[in-house]
Amino acid sequence: MSFYEKLNAAIARNRSLLVVALDPNPEMMPRGDRADDPIAADKLVTSLKDWMAFVIGATSDRVCAYKPTLGFYQALGTAGLELLFQVLEMIPDSIPVILDAKHGDLNTSSVLAKTVFEEWQVDGITLNPYAGQDLVAPFLMYPDKAVFLLCRTSNPAAVVLQEYPEPESPFYLQLVEEAKAWGTPEQLGFEVGTTTADVLTMVRSIAPERTILTRSIWGGGDMDEILGEVLKGGLNATGEGLLIPVPQDLLASENLAAEVDLLNQKIDRIRDRVSQENARCELWMPDVCILEKHPHQDLILQLFDIGCILFGDYVQASGETFTHYIDLRKIISNPQVFDRVLQAYGEILQELKFDRIAGIPYGSLPTATGLSLRLERPMIFPRKEVKAHGTRRAIEGGFVPGETVVVVEDILITGNSAMEGAAKLKSAGLVVEDIVVLLDRGEEVRNYLKDNGYRAHSVLSIFEVADTLLKSGRITPKQAEALCHE
Repeated sequence: MSFYEKLNAAIARNRSLLVVALDPNPEMMPRGDRADDPIAADKLVTSLKDWMAFVIGATSDRVCAYKPTLGFYQALGTAGLELLFQVLEMIPDSIPVILDAKHGDLNTSSVLAKTVFEEWQVDGITLNPYAGQDLVAPFLMYPDKAVFLLCRTSNPAAVVLQEYPEPESPFYLQLVEEAKAWGTPEQLGFEVGTTTADVLTMVRSIAPERTILTRSIWGGGDMDEILGEVLKGGLNATGEGLLIPVPQDLLASENLAAEVDLLNQKIDRIRDRVSQENARCELWMPDVCILEKHPHQDLILQLFDIGCILFGDYVQASGETFTHYIDLRKIISNPQVFDRVLQAYGEILQELKFDRIAGIPYGSLPTATGLSLRLERPMIFPRKEVKAHGTRRAIEGGFVPGETVVVVEDILITGNSAMEGAAKLKSAGLVVEDIVVLLDRGEEVRNYLKDNGYRAHSVLSIFEVADTLLKSGRITPKQAEALCHE
């Protein structure tokens, strides 16, 4: 099970967004067990182990992750590392472990990634990304693991660096913008230390699909007020994607389980309220006036504004690296955009003759479903893979061999994905002549489909998109060139 799957399972099972820092800090130990007690001094590691065992026992069914800080264990020497291994053994396999290492040395990244992920079997790690993508890359070679990049701390002395050159465009937000291209949302998240909810709001606006691991949020004040601001600023559009630390002083409480239960209840109440508020779709309005207006100008601008067209260094499935990435999966989270997309597809489909609509897993299934409802036409879809159990069908949904099917896909880059889906449908005796997409890469790919016996129809070409975004001032000439010719 991947980190992302394990984390989401723990969140759902324990109804919790809480993370416990398993830090054997003698200064934070329960009173009576502290290192300044002469009787307990020679038994420090044993006392720390007992404390960690108590914390895990009281919280394993109440939190979604554990985060041991490597530095505390290293400070105890050999005995401390042995203690770390013992603590890792105590944690149930169903709860993900994020090793808080803040690793930042490029030369040791590969060996550390192998050690923590293969030998120690932790699920995630925190990294200091100042050395750049090369430092992070060895950890991303493990697709089932996760990294959290430290992008900001709450230390006042760090402001001069983190908010350079000015608070309106700080370095830490540039780090988030750049690092998004390094790994998938399931693999790469951000660690944010702040006592100001506005910081979380800014990070979330730049990284809407990333998991944010918070720290240092308990800066004093009313707990409900703090939670309300943190949740409102940090939760994503679906009320997820935010991990909250259990206050360190609670871990010395004899009533730890009850205290964590109470905290979970508060978070649940506030999270439900915030999620309902965030679920209200904001109305988008155009902010440009172009004399030669494209028929789908507003749709193009909306797609860009919600983050469907990104710029950076993105590795494609082919292994090539492009300076941009098109992510149309975000459309379904914005009802206004989704409705406009379905309308544009529908205008094309109404001119075609077909018996059923087929979506290609997984990207176009929501679109095919919406079109099926909108046009009142039955839908089917070819499975991406045939299961070894159940019905073992290659095509889901009812159909009769000989019927004509129109294939709906989200984007045509090479055309191979759409043709593979069409081939599965044809192997079941269905007739496929038309493939309809939202976006294609121009005449070359349409001719490729034509040479293989298909008629390609698209709402937009990448050239139309680039031209409209350039004229509207959304992108630079260099970015427009990259969209059109990579």
